[in-house]
Amino acid sequence: MSLVQTSASPSVSGHGADPRPATGLPSPALSGKVRVPGDKSVSHRALIFGALAEGETRITGLLEGEDVLNTAKACVALGAQVERRGDGEWRVRGVGVGRFQAPVAPLDFGNSGTGVRLMMGAVAGNPVAATFDGDASLRRRPMKRVLDPLTAMGVVVVEAAEGGRLPLRLQGVSDLKAFTYETPVPSAQVKSAVLLAGLAASGETVVIEREATRDHTERMLTHFGADVRVEPHGPHGRRITLAGRPALKAAAVDVPSDPSSAAFPLVAAVIVPGSDIVITDVMMNPLRTGLITTLKEMGARIETVAERTEGGETVADLRVRYSKLKGVEVPPERAPSMIDEYPVLAVAAAFAEGKTIMRGLAELRVKESDRLAAVADGLAACGISHRIEGDDLIVTGAPDVAGGGPVATHMDHRIAMSFLVLGLASLRGVEVDDVSFIATSFPTFMPMMAALGAVMA
Repeated sequence: MSLVQTSASPSVSGHGADPRPATGLPSPALSGKVRVPGDKSVSHRALIFGALAEGETRITGLLEGEDVLNTAKACVALGAQVERRGDGEWRVRGVGVGRFQAPVAPLDFGNSGTGVRLMMGAVAGNPVAATFDGDASLRRRPMKRVLDPLTAMGVVVVEAAEGGRLPLRLQGVSDLKAFTYETPVPSAQVKSAVLLAGLAASGETVVIEREATRDHTERMLTHFGADVRVEPHGPHGRRITLAGRPALKAAAVDVPSDPSSAAFPLVAAVIVPGSDIVITDVMMNPLRTGLITTLKEMGARIETVAERTEGGETVADLRVRYSKLKGVEVPPERAPSMIDEYPVLAVAAAFAEGKTIMRGLAELRVKESDRLAAVADGLAACGISHRIEGDDLIVTGAPDVAGGGPVATHMDHRIAMSFLVLGLASLRGVEVDDVSFIATSFPTFMPMMAALGAVMA
């Protein structure tokens, strides 16, 4: 069946509906085996690269959450054919680099910062104008960090909301200038936008990052036939060089399970007494496993089983058991490998003995919400001792966590899931004010947790 049919298809985002509160309640030991949905970062990129390639790309394991479906709709609006078959396989027939058509309506990305920023880069090298928009949360997020390098390459910002925010309209060009760009902040989205634009530029586009960020774009560029070189840069960074104007060729993509989604059942099993679960097929890319590294340092019993390579990424099954945790200091250079996992790490820290110090969290302030403030407010609502010092979060754990709420989720799926998980090991549970946004990344979260024995109402 064809899920995405026309360029005028409306966004699938359900944002703006009435809030749906929920409560994570004290739960018995969790047990069982689960597979979390496909990785969101890889899912976005598989669709976009499929749209830029020549031929038909087949994708299995795609995350079918609202964020990714909105990216699929954008690909169709730009001229690609996107079809979901009855067996769950997706097929994308691309148009080739520099051959996008002008969309007849604004491209609505709902809540997805990844989708909109990557697609800005993909559109940059096409002589078309496109309007980019999203929900109220996405309209607050900074886009100037992407617009600055794209305009340096020749893209024209026709109009934008105050501060370079959505909604904004870009005019792409067919003669982009390749250049060397050093990212001012660690951001895989900014890096990826520049590299996607660089596909249509003549010459070599170089991106330098002082802190290495997730490298799915570089891997997928190679997978689709681009000429990419990745070299070390400084103690923690990388220099990525892309040869412009390749003929990308369609390539099959098997999307592994999302480590950012696996974080929620993983932490739940660590903090709920007696738990013993297995999470299968989890991506183990070293630039995505900062949470696992940190939890192991805290004393978590996480066993890696059946490690293997699938679709260019290392995957493994994880056996996770209840553990007595101790506080640790998390260095700032680890942030890029676990930036989305700090809210649920703060939940684990609430049950650890002593203080957990999470350093260098400035990037959390510009996610779907100001996650640093949202996490702090949620911890306060649950009676957990904590403080913010600059860009550092310090949580003092306790053997008994009261729980409480309601926790304000600020239209942020990860805040909602994190505090529902906290409720499972608390004394009286934790209420969150809205779970409707969980569908952006993890539409099966609540039934999957229930299958493990978690009580959520």
